[in-house]
Amino acid sequence: MENNKSSNTLSSPEFGVDSRYKSLDKKLSDGKQLMEARLKRLNKLSRSQVINAKLLQLKLRMEDYLKQPNYQEGNFFTNFLTNYIDTIYDKRSMFAKDINITPVSLSQILNNHREPKEEFMFRLMLHSELTYKHICKFQKKTWYQVYYHEKICDTMANQNEWRPTEKKHVKIKHAVLK
Repeated sequence: MENNKSSNTLSSPEFGVDSRYKSLDKKLSDGKQLMEARLKRLNKLSRSQVINAKLLQLKLRMEDYLKQPNYQEGNFFTNFLTNYIDTIYDKRSMFAKDINITPVSLSQILNNHREPKEEFMFRLMLHSELTYKHICKFQKKTWYQVYYHEKICDTMANQNEWRPTEKKHVKIKHAVLK
């Protein structure tokens, strides 16, 4: 019976307030006070502190994505890249200028109309190193890993589309193993 009681004392994910309240009004009141305190504290943060926090959160989300073995719908590379750029810059064209590409090229990459070229990946890697230098440790290979993880997952998830056609082109004329 003791286990059942402890499972009922979980925190409310909606407000972050202990769920052992006997009154819903008291729970909502405390939840509201907690949210107000959080907002008050958040409003005191400087713009650079907010940017640093968002960049750290992005890094952690990317690392979490790389740990997922299963395919998930979505263009994670471009979503992460868009989040990265929009966190740091007011205009995406400023990022394009900083890594010496045209805004049109950047737009095509972000909208999945063009694959990123190797130079783009190199420049993104260097840009991230400089950006994260004073925030936290950022693995140089993270952007590549995110990009290729998505490609691998997409390829494996869509085998029904490409396998029948490609299977016709693969034969073994000499038995290697008997």
